[in-house]
Amino acid sequence: MLFKDQYDFVKQHIKKNKLRVSMTILAATMGCAFLIILASIGYGLHKTVLNDILTNENVTSIELMNGQQLTDEDITKIEQLEHVQNVRTITRVSAEANSQLDDRDIQSELMMTNFKKYAAVNDELAEGSFPKADNEIVVGYHFAQHLLNDADREIIAQKSAEAEANNEWYDGAEEGYKQSLIGKKITMKVKSFTENSEYSESKTYTIVGVLPKPAYEWAIDTKIMLPEGNQQWLDTALTVGPGEEKFVDEMVIFATELEHVEGLLKTLRDDGYRLYSITEQLDEINVVYSIMKIGLVFVGAVAVLIASIGIFNTMTMAVTERTREIGVMKAIGASPKLIQRLFLMESLMIGVIGTVLALIISYAFSFTVNALMPFVVSEIFGQKDANLEGIILSYIPVQLVLIASTLSIGVAVLSGVRPARKATKIEVMQALRQEL
Repeated sequence: MLFKDQYDFVKQHIKKNKLRVSMTILAATMGCAFLIILASIGYGLHKTVLNDILTNENVTSIELMNGQQLTDEDITKIEQLEHVQNVRTITRVSAEANSQLDDRDIQSELMMTNFKKYAAVNDELAEGSFPKADNEIVVGYHFAQHLLNDADREIIAQKSAEAEANNEWYDGAEEGYKQSLIGKKITMKVKSFTENSEYSESKTYTIVGVLPKPAYEWAIDTKIMLPEGNQQWLDTALTVGPGEEKFVDEMVIFATELEHVEGLLKTLRDDGYRLYSITEQLDEINVVYSIMKIGLVFVGAVAVLIASIGIFNTMTMAVTERTREIGVMKAIGASPKLIQRLFLMESLMIGVIGTVLALIISYAFSFTVNALMPFVVSEIFGQKDANLEGIILSYIPVQLVLIASTLSIGVAVLSGVRPARKATKIEVMQALRQEL
């Protein structure tokens, strides 16, 4: 009996019992879809967390903990290690910077760095370029918004009072400096945080770049970054009290690729450095979410197993109803293997159709829920301005499709094994005596 004939035979019998088979397929579809949808939520939350971390952190960075400092000799030694891109130092200045542009001014945090090394790992700017001279600076993304004059401050105070009366908050986004800052010259004076300290003499700088927008929506970046050649001027201009430091260095080691971070961590820790890498946090997150996903797949698998009961009942009834037909097939020479194969093909078709429909339903659910989530959150919680970009509630990776499909189709076939074997044991004479 050719495979095409076997397929037509199975298809013909499925058509004879459309209602019963349709209900069985529906049960298989619901079980498989429940598994995929449930597990997709775990995959979606995992992907959201990873995307958030990978977007907001440099995964190739290795930070020195507890304010450890590296000497020039240490930096040279580390940079000569294989797979080290560079060692970047950002110096936080213990001072407040007051900058003026025409009638506008702003108070800012002050930092210094070697922009050649900084650009090697942070090569993106919202606008402009990196400084090439000591009198050129880069400012934070929100610097212009917070560069205010007296008129702006009065308007902001008025709008803030109105917003507060409505239990809202006004961020002053409509005020501030609206022109491009690139090429603008500002006069800057600094003073330390020490009590009774006074501002230094002003110094003129040219803004040549604006840093990218912070990844976190709530972050406000108004800092000023100076080339490290300004350290001598700041050292002279600032006065600090006993036990206070003018400069605090934050040193970060950058690997060339993510895959080399673990090896560098081991090498540097063996040399006595206390280090932290975001990759270690990723490992912990992956373990937690892997356990959660396994749990969700297990719960979903229970639904598939419940659906298998329906397939077993359908196939058992099919064998009972076709007893005489099986006897005729045996009488004309059909082998037990062929009979068993025909019933297994039927249960396989039920499993395949149910799985395909489940995949269609699951992908439709995933797309719909991800599209509607911002609207639902804004309506339920009243957060119409909430930034939900990048949040994935449901995600269906290829491995989930393979797991669910294998489980669903496998269970369907296994559900038909016992009825198929029962069909092979039917005696010819007994089957032929059965009344039509």
